[in-house]
Amino acid sequence: MEAIYESWLYNFLAGSLNNFAWLYVLLPCVFVGGLYFTVGTRAIQFGHFGYAMKNTVGKMFNKNEAGHGAVTPLQAVTTALAATVGTGNIVGTSQAIAMGGYGAVFWLWLAAMLGMVIKYAEATLAVEYRERNAHGDWVGGPMYYIQNGMGKKWKWLACTFAAVAAIACFGIGNMSQANAIVGSFNDTISAFVPGFAGQTAVNWILGLTLAVTTALVLFGGIKRIGSVTEKLIPVMSLVYILATLAVILGHIGNIGQAFGLIFRSAFTPQAVLGAGSGILLKNAVVWGLRRSAFSNEAGLGSAPIAHAAAECEGSVQQGLYGIFEVFMDTLVICTLTALTIIVSGVDIEFGVKPGSSLITAAFSTVLGGKLAALFVAVCLMLFAYSTILGWSLYGTRCVEYLFGIKASKVYQVLFIVVIVVGSVSSLDFVWDIADTFNGLMAIPNFIALFALSPKVFKLTRDYFAGVKK
Repeated sequence: MEAIYESWLYNFLAGSLNNFAWLYVLLPCVFVGGLYFTVGTRAIQFGHFGYAMKNTVGKMFNKNEAGHGAVTPLQAVTTALAATVGTGNIVGTSQAIAMGGYGAVFWLWLAAMLGMVIKYAEATLAVEYRERNAHGDWVGGPMYYIQNGMGKKWKWLACTFAAVAAIACFGIGNMSQANAIVGSFNDTISAFVPGFAGQTAVNWILGLTLAVTTALVLFGGIKRIGSVTEKLIPVMSLVYILATLAVILGHIGNIGQAFGLIFRSAFTPQAVLGAGSGILLKNAVVWGLRRSAFSNEAGLGSAPIAHAAAECEGSVQQGLYGIFEVFMDTLVICTLTALTIIVSGVDIEFGVKPGSSLITAAFSTVLGGKLAALFVAVCLMLFAYSTILGWSLYGTRCVEYLFGIKASKVYQVLFIVVIVVGSVSSLDFVWDIADTFNGLMAIPNFIALFALSPKVFKLTRDYFAGVKK
């Protein structure tokens, strides 16, 4: 593994290419694009927030049946949430604080508020320009709204997105998730059996188990994925939220100090953490934005692939689910994770990427070490497993677009094999490569979002012109 870190290819992927994709493309696009779509939609994520919640979460659990080749709006959004509510909410948020200081949480919030309107635009375009495949299933996403919205002369850009996304699925939606699961289980075993020497065997067993269970769902298609996620996502999210609230209430006296640390560190981290921490303002901004994007995926172009399959009344109606999705994923779950860590008062080794150990330590202040390790392991397993299911769909659809349905079956087999690889790989290696391909996905997607923004604005104006105030 040491040879990998010293190779020119790793240095290029995790270094130069990573910096280009994130610092010079994705992060500026989130800011500029978020502000641009906020103005163009008349701040739909704020001005119509109540309406969006009423018409998304307020209707999610209505009994709906989807037609052939489609899923219900609940199944579409839970599939998208399955891909977003994952290790980014737990490990990713922990890393944002450790690498960017407490102030990274502020920038994570800002990115989420802008991300709500970006994901609204993505989901709206996904439904507006979707089409049926050879099996009669609804398919869509950036590759389809590029081709069908911008014209066939832009198909090369659609293919670029599909190719990069298909590769990215192995990182953000596969290896990093499997890696987080085995890491948390190793922590749990160490809590119960100190000095346990069989971690390698456990990693292989967990990897193979994940691969088999994923295959059972993945080969059932979009409807089976949707039926699993609509049951799994609400329950696991509620349990995790209640557990974080238990820790926060257990340290309620520290809540004011926690918010103070977040806001003071957002612009002057060294004044709070000290020069010895090595955390600069740039670290706070970049890591907050990075982990926000890693968590809610706004701008990456992934979630629209799930939204395109929804049996919905119209494109704007489904776009509203994009607002809810980012709100729930980042402004609720990531915030609760961050507050749990900060109010608990656990020691943070700034400048070092943690796995699940930081959030486990925070939970242990109320639950005790063994129970906390077990709880985090189970949560990560469910969160990461749901993410693997969501991203398996994304990769499948991208390969189907490029090479056809038969080729997508081969991809699914490879995807399952890579789960095992991620289970026995190094943490930093997995997250660094995942970060790079995340950023690269955003390039063709943002080109399309800006090019098709007049369509988003018109659809939004027309829809709300008919909505009674």
